[in-house]
Amino acid sequence: MVREFENKNLWAVILGGSSGLGLATAQKMAKHGCNICIIHRDRKSVLPAIEKEFEYIKNEGVALLTFNVDGLKEEERNKIIDSLKTYFGTKGSVRMLVHSVAKGNLKPMVSKDKETLKNDDFRLTIEAMAISLYDWTKAIFDAKLFASDARIISFTSEGNTKAWENYAAVSAAKTALEAITRNIALEFAIHGIKANCIQAGVTDTASLRAIPGSEKLKEHSLVRNPFKRLTTPQDVANVVYLLSKDEAVWINGTIIPVDGGEHIN
Repeated sequence: MVREFENKNLWAVILGGSSGLGLATAQKMAKHGCNICIIHRDRKSVLPAIEKEFEYIKNEGVALLTFNVDGLKEEERNKIIDSLKTYFGTKGSVRMLVHSVAKGNLKPMVSKDKETLKNDDFRLTIEAMAISLYDWTKAIFDAKLFASDARIISFTSEGNTKAWENYAAVSAAKTALEAITRNIALEFAIHGIKANCIQAGVTDTASLRAIPGSEKLKEHSLVRNPFKRLTTPQDVANVVYLLSKDEAVWINGTIIPVDGGEHIN
């Protein structure tokens, strides 16, 4: 195992790193010697299970900071930034910012017996799942915590171009997320920051299971996928790692499918 980030005081800041793609990314990056900061929001009842997952990160011999707070609130974000500045001192820096926030409204537009989408549902979903990427990027940038060669990764889905029932608000957020990612790639490039978006295939995570009709999505993906299996969080984490490497320095402003070819069928 190559630990290219070991003893370099480099960090991965992961928004939504207690499960799914974010957790898999944290564990993968830790294996390669990168220090990890996870911001998550979870109930006390599930914290023991989450702490067990965090142990895998600690066992890699890297530093781990975790904040179980609402990282979408400006006040909490500012507190975390201040904590990072104190912990980093003059040597630490953020190599990667990974946006894995899944906080959206999954309601139908039209229904006889269910609550339907309202303007606030769209606004809150887009703020949480898209605009927060810019908020965190700008906060870390203004605090001068990014490394001279930094990478920003966000996660989108095929719902960015395809219509799924109950997914309208999240679909709008994913489209906005991609647009924000592209502009970060353009406007922050002069400061050594590269930004890319990963379009993961259908992955059996808690976020997917929250979507009404997710079982049908999984069944359809098993038929479409050339390898006849679903994407795993580890598949996605592997590509995040590839994008973190020095050799990926010239990849910027792209949407990268990570689905084993599912999108071509």
